[in-house]
Amino acid sequence: MVAPSIKDEIKNLATLHTTVTLIEDEFSNDYLNEKHIVIAATDDQIVNLNIFLEAKRRHLLVNLADQPQYCDFYLGGIVTKGNVKIAISTNGKSPTTAKRLRQFFEQIIPDSIDEFVKNLHTYRKRLNQNFEQKVDTLNKLTESLLQEQIEN
Repeated sequence: MVAPSIKDEIKNLATLHTTVTLIEDEFSNDYLNEKHIVIAATDDQIVNLNIFLEAKRRHLLVNLADQPQYCDFYLGGIVTKGNVKIAISTNGKSPTTAKRLRQFFEQIIPDSIDEFVKNLHTYRKRLNQNFEQKVDTLNKLTESLLQEQIEN
């Protein structure tokens, strides 16, 4: 992370993550050397645009925070409950909405969903049907069981 000044909260957080390097300095194109992915999230749109243009010139993947038109990728929310993973994206339009949806799904999806998925996997392997029949059987089964999981 490169910034002219870095808040103490960020410095404290970085101490918990040894892969994060903090550099208190103005941005320079040299900071893109040997990088593959760039996230520009300054409060100066001109600096962000210059970072974007240099990253594109170097064929780097780049994301300009809050400017989806200048993003090669978006940072979505991920909900993980064992083997169940749900990715949430607003295509960069509203990161706050993605965050709130992630929090909502984390609360509403029971932790027992992982056991449910493992049991369905075991059941699926035992079915001696062709692919379409398996899909039909599992769709009918999960329609009612998933509703029960949500209600509990």
